[in-house]
Parts: sequence; structure tokens; C-alpha cells
Amino acid sequence: MLPVRNPRTGEYDYEIPVTSADDINSITADLRAAQMQWSTLGAEGRAEVLNRFADSMTTEMGPLAQALSADTGRTTFAQFEAMKSVELIRMWAERAGPILQDLAGSGQSGQVPAVHYQHRLIPYPVVAVISPWNVPLLLAMIDSLAALAAGCAVLLKPSEVTPRFVAPLQRALDAVPELAAVLHIVTGGPDTGKAMIEEVDAVCFTGSVKTGRQVSQQAAACFIPAFLELGGKDPAVILPDADVPLAARAIIRSAIGMTGQACQSLERVYCHESISETVTEELLRQLSELSLTCSEDGAGDIAPLIFERQVNIIQAQVDDALAKGATCLLGGEPVRAGGVWYPPTLLTNVNHTMLIMQEETFGPVIPVVAFSDADEAVALANDSKFGLSAAVFSTDSRAAIAVAERLQVGAISINDASLTGIVNDVEKNSFRFSGMGGSRMGPAGLIRFVRKRALLIQTDEPARVQLFSDTALSNTP
Repeated sequence: MLPVRNPRTGEYDYEIPVTSADDINSITADLRAAQMQWSTLGAEGRAEVLNRFADSMTTEMGPLAQALSADTGRTTFAQFEAMKSVELIRMWAERAGPILQDLAGSGQSGQVPAVHYQHRLIPYPVVAVISPWNVPLLLAMIDSLAALAAGCAVLLKPSEVTPRFVAPLQRALDAVPELAAVLHIVTGGPDTGKAMIEEVDAVCFTGSVKTGRQVSQQAAACFIPAFLELGGKDPAVILPDADVPLAARAIIRSAIGMTGQACQSLERVYCHESISETVTEELLRQLSELSLTCSEDGAGDIAPLIFERQVNIIQAQVDDALAKGATCLLGGEPVRAGGVWYPPTLLTNVNHTMLIMQEETFGPVIPVVAFSDADEAVALANDSKFGLSAAVFSTDSRAAIAVAERLQVGAISINDASLTGIVNDVEKNSFRFSGMGGSRMGPAGLIRFVRKRALLIQTDEPARVQLFSDTALSNTP
């Protein structure tokens, strides 16, 4: 059994079983057998089952939110996450059919007009989904539901850090036997995840670059596709004509709102030198109004750090910046009250020699750097191994878009931040070390789970072997 820590109390008050490699082998064989019938249901039949799953999830909404809250230390967002997951089920139930219908077509070859074709969509039989600890339910569902809607069976392993939602989720799943046959949830640590990859036909992983690299290498050895959503170091660029209070509000929501524990959290802020003092003052003013949830009644704005070891990473980056000349205007040290809280932290006088500007922080720290012109802003924003998303602020939309077009990231929010966290129906890719594979959002989130089979129908006589004969060629010297 693996112990599970409560982020509010710091106590290990829960435990989960470890699924063995032998169990994975048996479970995958059952999923592979059940997937054939699931696939033949067609999109319409699968939609009916998924809608019943949404209904059963709704009945478990309270327990799901309670479990998520216990695992993450968040209350309001836990309720939102449970609700959003149900919405995601209904979205794929509605949209999968039309998307797949448009993808599967027929026609006539432009190269060989006598050949007509028909496309068939073949789902990967079994997809492994290995999900992270920061948004436990929603990030488990975002890949799993699309794969199920496409006709795949799914083997899901949530993070061992935040697994309490599995119990109410399993109850909701048991109420829909057709789906329970093709969606199996296992628990365990890294060894369980490795065993899964050995048995499946495709893998989805959300997590760190380090682990993502290991997943991709193992998937390559198994000759299966890997869809990876990894870390970020998202920049914000504030142009000189920006609405500063608006920009500060959006940046703080993104960087601080989930205690910085989201891959799309803004972790670098670049503002024009003409407004750098104004931006810093506004950020400081708004940040100073926030409070931690470590009081007895649990009220406040900033939840505890979910993963206790994350505080060491955050503090090492802050200490490195201070040692190299940065100034800390707010925060800078953890608060321990059973669990561990990290207060909103504002740093100035930072530069790109500091870890805080290069490595993913995954905590509520906002470093601010001034730039002289748009070229410098773009160069600084692009000075990163990551390429997940970004934000640009300006009252001139054309100027904002001109800067956004030059950023080496997959999605840019204009006059807002981290919009990909709430806009899940618009395709975008992860650049650089932030991931690889098809978009998990929009129609591509579904399409990546099917392969095209082509039926090529000859309507004329087949060519004769003489097509390749040299006797028809003229003599050459």
C-alpha cells in the first residue's frame, strides 16, 4: 500500500493499493477484448453510454468534490473541477459523432482516377492515461474521455499523490457497466505506469519533462505513440500602452490562483521600462490583498502546496535569485501550519542567469523584468526550453498580435492569461520541451486516437506486369 498525504494537515491519512505488472497484463487483456464491442457501438451508441456516465457522475458530484478537496487543499476549485469533468463528458458525447463522420470519407484518386477509396477509422485498442497530481480528476478525464469517444478502451492511472477521487469515480463508473468494461482505473507509483506502457497501444502522459522523456523513450521502444503534455515557463509581455490594473489582475489569477500549481501558470513577467514601476506597484498592491487558507476556518485565496517536496524546488529558485541580486518585495518563505503554504512572492531585479527565469517553478512566484522594445521582449520571452503558452497585454490589438505571432509557444492569451485552462475546444500544440503529439484540445483531441484505413477500389482493369518491363524502352547507347 502507498500512503497519501493530506496537504492541509500534512498527515498521511489515506492509502492506496499498488497494481502489479501481472495485474496490468490481465486487465489489459480484458480491456482489449471488450474494446471490440465498444468500437462497434459506433459514435452514437458510445454517446448514449457516455451520457449515462455523466448522469452517474452528477450523483457523485459531492463526494468527488470532497475527495478532490482533501487531496488538493482547494474547496471552490474542487467543485469546479468535478462540474467541468461532467461537462467534458457531455461535450464529447455530442461532438464525437460529427467529427468522426467528417474524418471518414470516400472519393476518387486524383493520381489514378480509376481508383476509388473509402476511409475507415480504426481506434487504438487500448490507451494508457497517466495523469498528474495538480488537477487530478479533470486532467485524468481530458484524455480518457476523448479516447473512449473515439472507440478506444482506456487504462487510467491517476497520480499516487492525489488519488482519493478514484473511489467516487469508480462508483459512478460501476453504474454504467458498458463503460466500466472499457475504462479501468489502477493505482500505484512509477512502476505501475511503466508496466502499463508495456501492454498498451498508445500512451497519454501529463507531468514533468523529466518523466515525460522517460515515458517517450519507453513508448518508442514499444513502438507506440506517446502524447505528452509537459511543463511550462509561460511568459507575459506587457506593452507600454497596456491597461496595467487589468494586466496585473489577469497575471495574478494565472500565477497565483492555483498556488502556481498549473502548467499554464504565468511564471515570467516582462513589462516595458516606461511602465515597469507602475506594473510592479500594481502587482504588489493586488498581491498584498490576498490571504492564505491556513486559518482555522480554511478561508482565504491561496491554498497549500499539494506536493510537499515542491516547496524545496520553489525555495531553491527564490534563494538562487536572491543570491544573484534579485529583490523580494513580498513573500519569499514558506508558511508551515500542518501543511505547507507558499505566500504570493514578487521578485524584481531578476535576470536570465537565475533559475527562477529558466526552470519551471510550479509555485506562486512572479518575477518581473523590464524591456526596452518589442524585439527585446520577444527575445526574452523566447529564451526558454519551454513553449506551452504565453500572454500579451496591449490596448492596441494589432500590436499585441504582432508580438504574439513571434512567440515560440502553442497558445497566446491576448489581454488575459491562461485561457487554455478554460477554453478546451480550440486546438493548440505544445512547442519545445512542453510536449509532443497531437493537440488534446478541439477536434484533434479526438482524432489523435484513430488511424485511417483506406479501402482502394479499382474500377478498371489492373495494370499488367509489362508496366515494369524494360522491353518497351527504346534502345539507349
